[in-house]
Amino acid sequence: MVDPMPLSDEVRHSFSSGFHVDLATILGAHPTPEGVSFAVWAPNADRVDVIGSWNDWHGEVDGLAPDDSGIWHGTIAGAAVGDGYKYRIRNRFDGSVREKADPVGFSFEEPPRTASLVADLSYRWGDDAWMAGRASANSLQSAMSIYEVHLGSWRYEPGGYRALAQQLADYLDETGFTHVELLPIMEHPFYGSWGYQTLGYFAPSRRYGPPTDFKYMVDTLHQRGYGVILDWVPSHFPLDESGLAQFDGTALYEHADPKLGFHPDWKSGIFNYDRHEVRSFLMSSAMFWLDEYHADGIRVDAVASMLYRDYSRNEGEWIPNEHGGRENYGAVRFLQRLNRSIYARHPDVQMIAEESTSWPGVSRPTDGGGLGFGMKWDMGWMHDTLQFLERDPIHRTHHLGEATFRMIYAFTENFVLPLSHDEVVHGKGSMVDKMPGDRWQQLANLRLLYGYQWAVPGKPLLFMGSEFAVSEEWNHEQELNWSLLEYDEHRGVKDLIFALNHLQQQEGALHLVDFEGDGFEWIAVDHERSMLVFERRAPGHRPVVVVLNLTPVPRPEYRIGVTEDGPWVELVNTDDERFGGSGTLNPRPVTAEAVSAGGRAHSIVITAPPLSAVLLAPDGPRPRPQEATGAMASTSDPATTSGTGAEPDPGDR
Repeated sequence: MVDPMPLSDEVRHSFSSGFHVDLATILGAHPTPEGVSFAVWAPNADRVDVIGSWNDWHGEVDGLAPDDSGIWHGTIAGAAVGDGYKYRIRNRFDGSVREKADPVGFSFEEPPRTASLVADLSYRWGDDAWMAGRASANSLQSAMSIYEVHLGSWRYEPGGYRALAQQLADYLDETGFTHVELLPIMEHPFYGSWGYQTLGYFAPSRRYGPPTDFKYMVDTLHQRGYGVILDWVPSHFPLDESGLAQFDGTALYEHADPKLGFHPDWKSGIFNYDRHEVRSFLMSSAMFWLDEYHADGIRVDAVASMLYRDYSRNEGEWIPNEHGGRENYGAVRFLQRLNRSIYARHPDVQMIAEESTSWPGVSRPTDGGGLGFGMKWDMGWMHDTLQFLERDPIHRTHHLGEATFRMIYAFTENFVLPLSHDEVVHGKGSMVDKMPGDRWQQLANLRLLYGYQWAVPGKPLLFMGSEFAVSEEWNHEQELNWSLLEYDEHRGVKDLIFALNHLQQQEGALHLVDFEGDGFEWIAVDHERSMLVFERRAPGHRPVVVVLNLTPVPRPEYRIGVTEDGPWVELVNTDDERFGGSGTLNPRPVTAEAVSAGGRAHSIVITAPPLSAVLLAPDGPRPRPQEATGAMASTSDPATTSGTGAEPDPGDR
């Protein structure tokens, strides 16, 4: 549980200097033996009262006292755990009064109600074993595959977080993903924003239960061996009357000038990253989810919108920086400090950026000018791959560059390969409906896509429902159509995902060297037959050769250059009947011959099924999974903390 900390000079200075990462210990509502201790930052107020259920929401009854950092604080004997409350704030310039929810509230009423709730966050965790060893699961060398979930529409469970915990863990057992990534569960007033219009930066949404129930969910997943990544939105916030906007009658959290402080796409406020206290607020929010809720990673949403002052703006709608450019230096400094602080305290987690441009060094150390993230979403891979596979196979031979271009830049960052919720909304259709051809070809193309996604360097991410070829575009108002799993074609795609996850975890070549060029080599880019062949490798592990047939025409007697002689075996074939394919397999080992191909002295001959991905390896014993990942991921491994960069600034902790 969070314990309140006295407002010492050191604490006030750290907050006012933009270095404090533990505001949850100072601000907010904390139960004490004497009642409830309240503290809120409102530097431009001349009076702050706490109104709540214990005083019938009356102002000028329970007032707080200010200090010189703009924090108002006090203990109220009549308040107790479970009480709703707000701050009644009177502006010192014009006398206007606002009633605001707590920016550091730990729980909220269920929307559309807007009050904060006094919460007891006490919880006895049972995930000690996971926390002690999670460095290996979260390492850059780990076999990480991410299942992206929107809790409200994954599966309806009246038991909320507690019921979903068991259901989700069971389903991860069935599909083999290593991590779940939750669309923002931080409290948000508008359900249709999917959580991306956050107001409760320290509170899990009450829609699914109280905060301790969310802890139970994370705890359960950890005890079952699964990591939990949380989406987090420091890029903007909604302008609801009860929220952060004009909090004390002034632009406190946001920029006053709408050219800096208003987001035209999302009609929301933009945080003022140049303000020290705002940096402390946001860094403390991120740290809170790692400290208090044992999150294993944070995916930072819409980083590009933070980095560029002209993001989604026309000429004349934005203000250049001091050098006349479009870079937002305040956001850059904030992100660097955020990542340094988090990795200094939690070197065994991952900070992941959703950044859609070519900003250099997003996942590179800050002491070299990078932003300091551990990984970055590869939006270019997603766009190019889907554009390519949505083409009629007859035309793909002319567009192989869309599939191969990614490898030119693949090792400039540590990439996650996302097929996320953004690709199955707003009229884009489901993943299977994007694919061309008749129903058989659509499903074969989808299986081909997943085989490629899991085989190419990077950590795969898949949005819920796509793993069993859900037919409908995602609708947040209804749960997934689980009845589709009664049909072989949908169950087959799900079985393929399990097989790919299992193979990724078994084969060191498919996960140990995801972010270095030594782990990948093209064998063939065959324009004539629309075939791609490449090799994945890692020191001390057998290579894996990946064969992609991008047309519905089978390719018998297809010769592939290999580096090792002896027998080769098929590991996964997406055309396997058990996955819904035609069953064109290579069931017996094929022996490498002393016939050169693709610049290699040896070669094998296989049948490449139509619209398929085939993964092969030399026959022989495989290393155990722990041999593939365990030694690579101590907390002192430089790769594990390669996003941390320089030592933290003084006061970060």
